[in-house]
Amino acid sequence: MTSEQRQTLRIAYSPCPNDTFVFDALAHGRVPGAPALDVTFADIDITNGMAERGESDVLKVSYAVLPYVLDEYALLPCGGALGRGCGPLVLTREPEDGGTSHAFGSGGLTGRTVAVPSEKSTAYLLFRLWAADTLPGGVGEIVVMPFHEIMPAVRDGKVDAGLVIHEARFTYGNYGLYKLADMGEHWERTTGLPIPLGAIIAKRSLGAETLGRLAADVRASVRAAWDDPEASRPYVMAHAQEMDPAVADQHIGLYVNEFTADLGESGYAAVRGLLTRAAAEGLVPPLGPDALSFP
Repeated sequence: MTSEQRQTLRIAYSPCPNDTFVFDALAHGRVPGAPALDVTFADIDITNGMAERGESDVLKVSYAVLPYVLDEYALLPCGGALGRGCGPLVLTREPEDGGTSHAFGSGGLTGRTVAVPSEKSTAYLLFRLWAADTLPGGVGEIVVMPFHEIMPAVRDGKVDAGLVIHEARFTYGNYGLYKLADMGEHWERTTGLPIPLGAIIAKRSLGAETLGRLAADVRASVRAAWDDPEASRPYVMAHAQEMDPAVADQHIGLYVNEFTADLGESGYAAVRGLLTRAAAEGLVPPLGPDALSFP
């Protein structure tokens, strides 16, 4: 690729610790020969919409949005978030007596109001697949609200349950909430595959050479962060929205792993498995046979 092509790439990813950790070296010019990045910080529901409108060269998005954007964007084989033991949770309020048993089990969620961060999110797909397997009567009303409002809404009784992601795995107890079900546990138990959460995509119009180099640069940025975690800490904490440093470290440890460096065979199997199952439930359009191929 030419120096002009490599000059600047527009990229959008979240301010979450896993994304800033992964892209720190790349964003700060510490990957030799890599392009400069024009970074936009946005939550995943925003970047999903940006992808559907073709508004950036590179984006971090939900795997759930891939069927809508893969004509224009290619899935990078690195930089994203997959893993084990890191799935979304369905939370409800603790019973009034403060006991360990809950007022209603998973079957009791039928007909209840559930807050979700987006209906075009991997968390939502995992939730719907879990509900299809475990709730014969289905759920009640789905209410979309910003992620940071979900736990307070459950706590305050505005909704019956909430679907949460990311650092909520570590903080829901602070709201006096109860884990009704773990979507990731269900996915892993029924498929044996890692949990696909967030993907890095780049415009196909950049060309195969540029896309290949970008993937190498993202891998180099991941390895740089692993080699010297303290170098990324100022960037991570500057965008962590007042998150406790220990929670930020837990967040990174959970979501940045071997699949971030390379999806590999099981990573690709997880992505295709999720989207194939979701398409069978009518949740997303079906994928073409070569939709996930990387130039």
